[in-house]
Amino acid sequence: MSGHGEQRKVSIRDVARVAGVSHQTVSRVINGHPRVTGDTRERVNHAIAELGFRPSRVATALAGGQVKAVTVLVSDTALYGYGAALQGIEAAAREAGYAVGVCALASVAPENLAATVARVGDPSAGALLVIAWDQVGIQALHAVPPGVAVVALAEASATPPAPPCPTIRLDDGAAAAHATRYLLELGHRTVHHVAIPSSSGRSDRIRGWRQALADAGVTAPEPVQASWTPRSGYEAGRALAAGADVTAVLCGNDDLALGVVRALHEAGRRVPDDVSVVGFDDVPQAAYYTPALTTVRQDFAGLGRDGFALLHEVLAPAARRRPLTARKPELIIRESSGPPKRP
Repeated sequence: MSGHGEQRKVSIRDVARVAGVSHQTVSRVINGHPRVTGDTRERVNHAIAELGFRPSRVATALAGGQVKAVTVLVSDTALYGYGAALQGIEAAAREAGYAVGVCALASVAPENLAATVARVGDPSAGALLVIAWDQVGIQALHAVPPGVAVVALAEASATPPAPPCPTIRLDDGAAAAHATRYLLELGHRTVHHVAIPSSSGRSDRIRGWRQALADAGVTAPEPVQASWTPRSGYEAGRALAAGADVTAVLCGNDDLALGVVRALHEAGRRVPDDVSVVGFDDVPQAAYYTPALTTVRQDFAGLGRDGFALLHEVLAPAARRRPLTARKPELIIRESSGPPKRP
């Protein structure tokens, strides 16, 4: 016991003393070195178990062993797509025998972001996987120190870091264009858009929405900028409800769509009879809204699994793994959309 009444941390030299070997031999056993006899390996492992020794990842890396750990940098784990991607990353990493840590950046002050990324991105502590679907994520990706194994999940239009890293790109633009064309084909003269924040200031969802309108010869109305929350969607919906010519709204995510539907209801605008509403992401509760929400389904968990698979290729090129899967967004048509009501 120390002078402060705390138990002293067991060291590699303690294990060596109990096992009757050198601390270099203990290091070889920990790192799976083949040049250790079976009897010696057994004595060292017995001493490790007896003392409750836990080798540090940093010490293992400095000794030449492989650190099988991944840290995920993500702005906000409460958002559906981010949380689902984390689940996919964790599941794939567990199958490959990797530990996963999470560094949530939402509470990190902007002036401390680079220092935080440098700390968790120490090359001796494992690899990084950055969910860069917003500006904080992009900033974190660009702050990764040189020499760190890193893979990103990013928007199609996101600016890659220098030097660029392997990236799984999410083509929101094509998905938004598909949803917009669907509403136009129902007979709506135009489609309004409630937009989420973008990683680059050039939202792929806005780009796809605008392109589909332009292809149809329709001038795009000004998008309504919002955040991620139902409250933000509600405020946007109140403004849109005042426009009698508003008959179709594409929302940047399902939470915004929920708020928009509520605002339209309070204004006496029926969904979908007066206004069609389409969301994005297909959160688990979207099918149980009233009315059930038409939305773009995205396989975020699959994207997370693919992100880890790509990182695994960097960390263990010889390891066998399944091929990456093309994960295309899918429009799920439910009750919240339909043809416009004609006079």
